[in-house]
Amino acid sequence: MRLLTGLILRVVAVVALCLAAASAWVMWDVNRTIRAEAAASADRVVREARELAWRELTWRGSSGRDAKYAFPDWRSSETLRVIAPGYCVSLAWTDEAPRRLCGGWSGVGAAPPAWFDAAYAALFGPSLPVTRTVTLNRRDAGQVIAVADHGAAARQAWRIVSVVVGVAAAMAAGIGLLATLAIGHALMPAERIVRCLRKMEGGAYDLRLPAFRAREFALIARAVNDLTQRLAETTAQRAALTRRLFQVQEEERRALARDLHDEFGQCLTAASALAAAVAAGTDGDRPDIAEDARAISSITERMMGTLRSTLARLRPPDLDTVGLERSLGHLVATWNARGAALAAARTGAVPETIPTFRLDIVGSLSHVPAQAGLSLYRIAQECLTNAARHGRPSEVRLRVEGDDPIRGLALSVEDDGGGAPERLEAKAGYGLIGIRERVAALGGSLSIERPAGGIGVRIAAIIPFADPAGARFA
Repeated sequence: MRLLTGLILRVVAVVALCLAAASAWVMWDVNRTIRAEAAASADRVVREARELAWRELTWRGSSGRDAKYAFPDWRSSETLRVIAPGYCVSLAWTDEAPRRLCGGWSGVGAAPPAWFDAAYAALFGPSLPVTRTVTLNRRDAGQVIAVADHGAAARQAWRIVSVVVGVAAAMAAGIGLLATLAIGHALMPAERIVRCLRKMEGGAYDLRLPAFRAREFALIARAVNDLTQRLAETTAQRAALTRRLFQVQEEERRALARDLHDEFGQCLTAASALAAAVAAGTDGDRPDIAEDARAISSITERMMGTLRSTLARLRPPDLDTVGLERSLGHLVATWNARGAALAAARTGAVPETIPTFRLDIVGSLSHVPAQAGLSLYRIAQECLTNAARHGRPSEVRLRVEGDDPIRGLALSVEDDGGGAPERLEAKAGYGLIGIRERVAALGGSLSIERPAGGIGVRIAAIIPFADPAGARFA
């Protein structure tokens, strides 16, 4: 779950909890107010009844043990005004049946929903009556019982709760919306930092994060910038070391090729000449020795062929003299020449289909730097070797594009041998590791995927002519 979504859900939960608490408090306060209003109505009726009784005694002289007070007058309009709407009051003089009077429902409010009525009844139960005693001449003359009508109480509670909770809900929604906007704005740097880290994962070490206003994000941005700078320096040092290692490797290959050519070449040439001389001198009288000499000469010729092939792999053509295009053409021609031999060595017999190697060059390669050209030649050499030895292709296509000086060199080797790019990525051999190191040392990128036809493997590399300079903001 995203942090912004989690925070919004927490805000919504807090708002809902506050609304529930506010609703409960309002309902409790309304119930308390209803009970207080019932008690106030009972007190007002007691006061009115006492005044009516003293008026009867004073003006009519109705007194005595069996005298009755002016009970019918207590239901006059003046008495009705002291009873709150939605409340019922019963007045019973001593030894008389009680008489009930209820206030009107005007101003009580609309009927509440059934669920609110049921919830209110379940929480607070029926309204409890409030009893007051009417005393005259220091004796109990009657009782007043006031009680809130359940329907009126529910209406009054619903009216107050709906108004208060409605206002509270509107305020809570506004606060929640503003809080969401504020939180989203405060967390925007986090998404930017994550994007920068994702690009760093892909090797973009020239990115820099700006200084954010929030102190925490500013510290994170500073740490990320320090990390990218350190990674860029480390990567540059590793690339320089790798380039130096490949340079030393090329020098060692040239030295080894020179030694093989000078020593083994001369020795094999001398051995071939001696074998020919022995065969010519013993062909008449010692045919067995002549046959052995010819066998030695044949073996020497095979060794010479192997030596020439080894020298070609160790020491490529001089790119400064021959040029990259002709060197690649010679490489592809060499593979076409020995394609049948490789297929025979793999299957034990010359197969019906021999791999065909093709070269496509787009643009001119004359402006390619020497180091980039040598690395591209070695990458092409290794890719062709992998395509021929680890698959069963009928066609291997080498394509080089050098017409974009900003993008750099683009090389791709595509075959239809039925290999799986996933297996190459999972079990990369030394050849593929060497290709990756060469591309990384020159600041390029390498991708292994299926070709457009969906059969085989396509290895693509991009080698820039110059390393990009300058940092940019993510």
